[in-house]
Amino acid sequence: MKIRALIVDDEQLARQRVRLLLDEELDVEVIGESADGFEAVAQIQATKPDLVFLDVQMPE
Repeated sequence: MKIRALIVDDEQLARQRVRLLLDEELDVEVIGESADGFEAVAQIQATKPDLVFLDVQMPE
């Protein structure tokens, strides 16, 4: 079973870099990306990821 991951960062380039790294891992599936905290909470509630890669310094 793959680990279902969500990437949360307000910077698109940072999200892309994390996704590139995770795409190399066969046991990880990126199920979504969020650009702010509000969107992240909604996605977490909807998709129930196993792991969240979270930028802790976002404006919202």
